[in-house]
Amino acid sequence: MNTPSREDAVTRGILETIDTRSDVSQRHLADNLGVALGLANLYLKRCVRKGLVKIKQAPANRYLYYLTPKGFAEKSRLTAQYLSVSFDFYRRAGDSCAKVFHICDQEKFNRLLLCGVSEFAEIASLRAEEHGIQIIGTFDPSSNRSRFVARPVWRRFEQVPDFDACVLTAVNDPAALYKEASSRIEDQRILVPDILGLKFTRNNSR
Repeated sequence: MNTPSREDAVTRGILETIDTRSDVSQRHLADNLGVALGLANLYLKRCVRKGLVKIKQAPANRYLYYLTPKGFAEKSRLTAQYLSVSFDFYRRAGDSCAKVFHICDQEKFNRLLLCGVSEFAEIASLRAEEHGIQIIGTFDPSSNRSRFVARPVWRRFEQVPDFDACVLTAVNDPAALYKEASSRIEDQRILVPDILGLKFTRNNSR
C-alpha cells in the first residue's frame, strides 16, 4: 500500500505539534508521536538543520520552538500529502472490502473474525455493517488492546468463539498473520482483501 514514509509522518507530527505549542518539551513530542525520546530528538534536530524549526532559549533552562516560513510551507505540504493518501486509502480499502463481502454472500459467511488491529480493520468493520455481516471481534497476538471498534480483541486463537470465516486486516506483515490463521483453519475460510497485495489465496484468484 502506498503510504507516507515514516520520516514524513514523524516530521509532520513535529511541525504540527510545534505550531500548536512552542514550549513543547522533547518528552512531550516523543509521547505525542508515539516514538522513543531519542528518535524524537533526532528528527527535531533534522528539522532544525533543514531550516524548518528555530530554537530560542527560555528561562529555567527551557527551550521554545518556532516554525520558520519554510517550516510552515513544509507542514502544509506534508498535511496535504497525508490527506490525499488517506482519502485514497479509504476509497481503495472500501472497494477491497466490498469484494471480500461479495465472496461472503456467495459462501454464506455471516460471522466474521478480523485478523489484525489496524485502520484498515476499522474500515472493514464499518463496511461489514453496510452488507449486514456480523464482525465478532479481532484476533491479533501482538495487540495490547482488549477491545477494538467496540468488540473484543483476542491474542490467542483458541479464545476466539465460533465464526464462519476470517478477514485478514493486518497491514504490518499480513503474511505472518495469514500463516498463523492458516495453521488453525482451512485456507478457504481465510479471506484476504486484494489491497494487502498477497497473491496466494483462493479469493484473490477469483
